Amino acid sequence: MVPHSTPIPDHESTRPSAPPDHRNPLPPPSTMRPPRGNALIGQSGGPTAVINQSLVGLVEECLASEEIQNVYGALNGIEGIMDERLVNLGLEEPRVLQRVAETPCAALGSVRHKPTLEDCERLLEVMKAHDVRYFFYIGGNDSAETAHLLNQVAVDSGYDLRLFHVPKTIDNDLRETDHCPGYGSAAKFVAQAVAGDNEDNRSLGGVKIDVIMGRNAGWLTAAAALARCGEGEGPHLIYLPEVDFEWDAFLGDVSDVMERHGRCVIAASEGIHDPDGELISRPAEIDAFGNAQLSGSGSLGDILRERVKAGLGNGTRVRADTFGYLQRSFFGCVSEQDATEARAVGHAAVRTAVCGERPHGSAIIERCDEDGSYRPAYGCVDLELVARHTKDLPTEFLDGTHDVSEAFLAYVRPLVGPLPAAGRLARYPVPRRL
Repeated sequence: MVPHSTPIPDHESTRPSAPPDHRNPLPPPSTMRPPRGNALIGQSGGPTAVINQSLVGLVEECLASEEIQNVYGALNGIEGIMDERLVNLGLEEPRVLQRVAETPCAALGSVRHKPTLEDCERLLEVMKAHDVRYFFYIGGNDSAETAHLLNQVAVDSGYDLRLFHVPKTIDNDLRETDHCPGYGSAAKFVAQAVAGDNEDNRSLGGVKIDVIMGRNAGWLTAAAALARCGEGEGPHLIYLPEVDFEWDAFLGDVSDVMERHGRCVIAASEGIHDPDGELISRPAEIDAFGNAQLSGSGSLGDILRERVKAGLGNGTRVRADTFGYLQRSFFGCVSEQDATEARAVGHAAVRTAVCGERPHGSAIIERCDEDGSYRPAYGCVDLELVARHTKDLPTEFLDGTHDVSEAFLAYVRPLVGPLPAAGRLARYPVPRRL
């Protein structure tokens, strides 16, 4: 991938480059001279635990660039730009920026808004008024689509704007990048939460159902498998959107686990659907990008709980929790690797923008494992390759209809980092006297 094929340490000022990827032909050299002007940064979509690391990485690298004069932030993404609600990030003290970097969720405020052609023209008008020549938009695939639409308008108008999408999403479903900043920390939260539920379930028995975010892809729910600390430990069953959900098979799976272990812990993605593609949760709300609103409700957990209770009998203890927005905003449960990479991808996006190799694109993280050791590298691809598209778990990461493979666990472990281990009493018996 291009432009960077080797890791870029934080605060490193060198700009390594590689030959252009054949999928991403660069514009003629005459159009690639980096302009001088101001930079603008926005955040969009669902926040993450490390999205502000990318924000601060962008600010740091912009301040270090000779081509960039001022660094502005847009409050609430493109809506803030259209309303001209901008702040000067270059005036923030370094200690404040560091504290912000370590704080979950969007420091600038986020937005879910699909721009119209008129919106894009207004966005460009504001950018021209503030001499914005570099625009960095931190977000998921819908945000990449917004960046792509705005970039087309800028190109058509002849305005020299370097526009880059900086990836983030706990769903880990962006194409082209090996993984997304925000995923490792959310996966760590899921693994630890399910591990705790497994201990609760060991204590009281019955069936426990955890509903985890993931509209179309099951990356986050799959991370629940990291909670297993030994044979027979939960989660015993994992249900993902990549596999059709069938009620008879599900109830049979639960019964089998209950017979073998006397208890059952289930991790289910909020996006599970039947063989006809109908969501089990039957959501009624749709967002601006046409996506079903799945989070913020416990409906799927209630549906699964009632069916399990009916199938096993009212004497069985059945509970369900929906992890909801805690997955992306929980203080104190951050993957160190995730935080480091989120900061670094911000640095890399600015270097790509100012070095003149390409005028626009989406930053990516590549996996460059050597001798069994995980190592990230940073690159860039065309916006249209990322916009709106979703990346499912590949088949080699699935194991049957309700589990994930060892290949997936090898993929996710370095992104999450060390997890706490449960202690187990030996339970030395005291001889009976009666």
